[in-house]
Amino acid sequence: MKFAPAARIASFLLLSVSAPALAAGQLPRTVVPVAYDITVKPDARAMIFTGKETIQVEVTEATSVITLNAADLVVESATFDGAAVTVKQDQAAQLLTVTLPRAATKGAHTLTFSWSGKINESPLGLFAIDYKNPDGSAARMLATQFEAPDARRFAPMWDEPSFKATFTLSAEAPADQLTFSNMPVARVSSVAGGKKLYTFATTPKMSSYLLFLGMGDMERRTVMAGKTEIGIITRRGVAEQGQYSLDAAKKLLSYYNDYFGQPYPLPKLDMIAGPGGSQTFGAMENWGAIFYFEQELLFDPARATESNRQRIYTVVAHEMAHQWFGDLVTMSWWDDLWLNEGFASWMEGKASADLNPSWDAKVALVGTEREVALGADSTAATHPIIRKIETVDQIGEAFDGITYQKGQAVIAMLEATLGPDVFRDGIRRYMAKHKYGNTVTDQLWESMAEAAGKPVADIMHDFTLQAGVPLVTLTGATCANGTTSATLTQGRFGLDAVSKQPQTWRVPLRIGVVGQDATSVVVQGAAPATMSVKGCGTLVLNQGKGSYLRARYDAAGHAAIVRDFRTLALADRIGTLGDDYALAMSGDQDLALYLELAGKVPVDASPLEWTMLAGQLGRLAERFQGTPLEDKLNARTVAIISPVMQRVGYQAKAGESPLVTNLRETLIGGLGGIGDAGIAATARRYVAALAGDANAIPPAIRAPILRTYAANATAAEWEALLAITRAEKNPVTRNSYVRLLGGARDAALAQRALDLIKTSELSAPQKASLLRAVASKHPELAFDFALANLSLVDSFTEASNRSTYIAGLGGGSNDPAMPAKITAYAGKNLPEAARGGAARVVAGMAARREVTERLRPAAEVWAAAAK
Repeated sequence: MKFAPAARIASFLLLSVSAPALAAGQLPRTVVPVAYDITVKPDARAMIFTGKETIQVEVTEATSVITLNAADLVVESATFDGAAVTVKQDQAAQLLTVTLPRAATKGAHTLTFSWSGKINESPLGLFAIDYKNPDGSAARMLATQFEAPDARRFAPMWDEPSFKATFTLSAEAPADQLTFSNMPVARVSSVAGGKKLYTFATTPKMSSYLLFLGMGDMERRTVMAGKTEIGIITRRGVAEQGQYSLDAAKKLLSYYNDYFGQPYPLPKLDMIAGPGGSQTFGAMENWGAIFYFEQELLFDPARATESNRQRIYTVVAHEMAHQWFGDLVTMSWWDDLWLNEGFASWMEGKASADLNPSWDAKVALVGTEREVALGADSTAATHPIIRKIETVDQIGEAFDGITYQKGQAVIAMLEATLGPDVFRDGIRRYMAKHKYGNTVTDQLWESMAEAAGKPVADIMHDFTLQAGVPLVTLTGATCANGTTSATLTQGRFGLDAVSKQPQTWRVPLRIGVVGQDATSVVVQGAAPATMSVKGCGTLVLNQGKGSYLRARYDAAGHAAIVRDFRTLALADRIGTLGDDYALAMSGDQDLALYLELAGKVPVDASPLEWTMLAGQLGRLAERFQGTPLEDKLNARTVAIISPVMQRVGYQAKAGESPLVTNLRETLIGGLGGIGDAGIAATARRYVAALAGDANAIPPAIRAPILRTYAANATAAEWEALLAITRAEKNPVTRNSYVRLLGGARDAALAQRALDLIKTSELSAPQKASLLRAVASKHPELAFDFALANLSLVDSFTEASNRSTYIAGLGGGSNDPAMPAKITAYAGKNLPEAARGGAARVVAGMAARREVTERLRPAAEVWAAAAK
């Protein structure tokens, strides 16, 4: 696909920040909601609910037709200013049309509805989470999930982010259950049937997708942070596992109140743990009532690894950042979703790094999130950060690595360019100016430019309005009189022919000699540019790896980098490993140069370096899955990684760095996944011990040991794992065991896992996660199963994921016939507007095949050279 070049705007003074024109499918603005008063009565046993609401609306232009959203609801009656009116529902378009007997005049009016709806099995609208109590009895929790376009499954409403209004929510619930929402309970009254009616305080103005309701046999513990009550709500009996998140949230709230310059505006902030799962999300930032699936919020020290603990912290940091970026200030339309997700992703890293210095989180992100972004943005399957959204399916597709990780990376680049203080000033201006409102991206650039005293939109448009990764090349470095000069050029980095089309950016970066202060420059245009820096020695492009680009050196420059590799800063070592590996994949550099650089990483190098290197070597072998070269590459990888594994050992040592603990997980999982005999045998011993002690595996290595066992399982061992799964009472642990059942390398066992999906013993989310787990090692088997059982798979696929879930199952296949099968599936089963996800999967497969063949000659030479 060809992307239009970014618009060029010379100064922030010329920015147009008016609201965007209505996109296709958006609701008219002739009538807008002001305040909702909603009452619902769920019947959790029957999986249905009824509702009624009164909506205060403002008619902005005389009209006799009112259009709003409703989906999967049966509207039974409606009135306008007290008089009955007729309604027409279009379930396919998710629209509800009210026809008035005469045109409504401009001004305030009242609209009412009553309806019935269904409680879903998957996270969609009002949904149920089924689980087992410790005594084996059945339990059911109800919760809501409205992002992106699913509040309309709960009540008729203007279900678009720009229609902000207040919400007063009431819900009927069993008297012995806890019921909770965005705001504190305002009053409770007893009603018939042993139930109570809970009415919550009115919310501030907010978008419909942020409304929340939950109820169940839950318990709540709290802590005060200034004037804000922070609560954690869990199923009964596990509240103590929420203490870690509660403590983290207290520190984060103080940090964010200061950083954003706007105090958190609600009286309470609950974090709700649901014992289920989703195909598309792990947590949701409902204002004042953040919902998490348990594995993203609860920390069980007897079973969780260090990476689990850090993951929980960053997820809490992400969702709490949304209370400002997304909730207090919300994008006007889903085109600008990155204003929510990119910034929350960046903020989670910023806060985690500042509040947990031992994690070295800022450097770690160079080898993780930044690499994910650069990889996703390097093929024809990419798209701009800001893209046109017109349909419900396209909204679902927007929640991807470009929106999150690339958004995060370009924000980090802007902070590095402006400096942390100026950048924060810009954020504070933006929050103060637009709180309780909606924005487009250019309004953020306006605030940043005001803080910086110079335009930022021109650079940022280049990175948000066009797709792709800049490739900056350094050549001809020479030193004279204490000054080093070199030539910089740029183009587009890509792994396939389509993504290598000519393209330029205005690229801010820092360049300097090792050991000297770096110089900030902006590379722009296609013509070579000469630059100079102080000092003589090895030049490092993109020092600190703060900018979003791939860096390449000529032969002399690369030789100097290899020679002086150990003197580079840690972020530059990790980033250079990433660049060299990517340049080999793209054909811009020989794989041998990357392997030469990798040889400079000693056994006692930083755990972050070995985490990066182990992942790269593992992915190299995976490219040749099912061929003799895979085994040879795995053997070479084992020879390189095993000494590091011996150094860190299986047992965590008192006082060791969290980075070492994480590396241990990576090494066990990587070596065990490719069948290392020693680690596989160790995994079998540990799992056998679970029969007598459910916590027999040390928490620091529990997850990779279980993955190793599952990957290498025999038929008898797989059956033993199935028995453990069936006996497990902890719903989160049981969900993880279900996923493990799909992780066997043996195709016969993968088929056995697929057979489980046809039974009734798994929940809908468990079936979806098991099928995806099988696809990770057996994509052809999983995809063919889905095609043969379409109605079954559709029954447990979340609506927002339907356009990509099945196509994604086949995405890891090396079968030349698979792309055509995916395209045929999409053409037959998906609306034309919903086929973008499948097209991106196919484009990604083409790039992978192209890259694999490009790497094959050098990989064969390297594998044959093993000692």
